[in-house]
Amino acid sequence: MNERERLVEVADGVLVITHPFCATTTTVVVGHDGRECVVVDPGVTADEIDALAPALASRGLTVTGAFSTHPHWDHLLWRPSLGDAPRWATDAGAARALAVVDDNARKARAAVEEVDTSGLGRVVALEPGAIVLPWTGRHVRVLEHRAHAPGHAALMVTDVGVLVAGDMLSDVEIPLLDLEAGRPWDDYAEALDVFDEVARSVAVVVPGHGSTGDGVELRRRIDADRAYLASLPLDGEDDPDPRLADAADWLLAEHEAAGRRVRHDLGAR
Repeated sequence: MNERERLVEVADGVLVITHPFCATTTTVVVGHDGRECVVVDPGVTADEIDALAPALASRGLTVTGAFSTHPHWDHLLWRPSLGDAPRWATDAGAARALAVVDDNARKARAAVEEVDTSGLGRVVALEPGAIVLPWTGRHVRVLEHRAHAPGHAALMVTDVGVLVAGDMLSDVEIPLLDLEAGRPWDDYAEALDVFDEVARSVAVVVPGHGSTGDGVELRRRIDADRAYLASLPLDGEDDPDPRLADAADWLLAEHEAAGRRVRHDLGAR
């Protein structure tokens, strides 16, 4: 691992590593016994995931659980090096992941070399409406919502106030709406309401892409995302979101598609 790709302890027993592809983050939650851990969204390339396994072993950690925050390919990858622990997802997230395995594999191979797509369907559905992970190592809340992707969920490591946000609350990506949903902007706003409800308890926020932040930064990101949603009906806003400055073509395309969808739907009312 290079300096950027190393495990950093952002709170007691919570480790984060950032990978080069889209600043993708992997989070490791260590159990109270200091011997077992849960891995959340474990890396992108085969080499990255295989490097994570010995890094955990060197700390005396065994992977006894895992979690996929949502059913997009870059959050569903897995390698045998991490073992056979169950990798949970929400009921809706698991159903979607299994339904789009082939499409996710195609997208993964188009985006990244050295990617192993064999684990894309390796998910175990939580009970519908589950509010905690079925893991005895530590109390981890499941905050399910409808933003970004079917069955998307954030995790809250309650004793240290770490919010693992999946593909939300990023400092480098605008809100990415699920444009297949019936009311994607409302779904996103309601998910931000969920984060509002826990914000006072958050000491560290970990986005799926980008940098970690403290509680003050969490509030700034929630406000920035609300401002972005409010700007979508406006065609050619005067004060564009700073995350769009020098943005990659794919991110600009997502922004333009979201704006078109919102303006179309509002015009149809």
